[in-house]
Amino acid sequence: MLRFWRATINTRNGLAFAIRSEQAIREELVALVLALPLAWLVGTTTMRRIELVAAVVLVLVVELLNTAIEKLADRLTTDHDPQIGRVKDMGSAAVGVALVMAGLFWLFAIAERMGAL
Repeated sequence: MLRFWRATINTRNGLAFAIRSEQAIREELVALVLALPLAWLVGTTTMRRIELVAAVVLVLVVELLNTAIEKLADRLTTDHDPQIGRVKDMGSAAVGVALVMAGLFWLFAIAERMGAL
């Protein structure tokens, strides 16, 4: 039980730091807050609604991992390092792929709601 409590505290601390330090995290949290009620309007089934919210949560998860990579890379060196730059670019690409995926899920659900599918 103590391990679970410590993990919960670490999670809270990590989220709090990410929210304070990263605009992208704050924006994605706003998107998540908006996605919760919108998923109930757009989704045609309970499963589709869960998928829509999960897609936005996935973007947030990938952004948190990307932020962790960037913070670690910045901690390693402040000098310009091409390899670290490529690692940061890959993290950004992961966020981009997650955003495209989430966008496609939402577009599909909207088309389904409108009867286009």
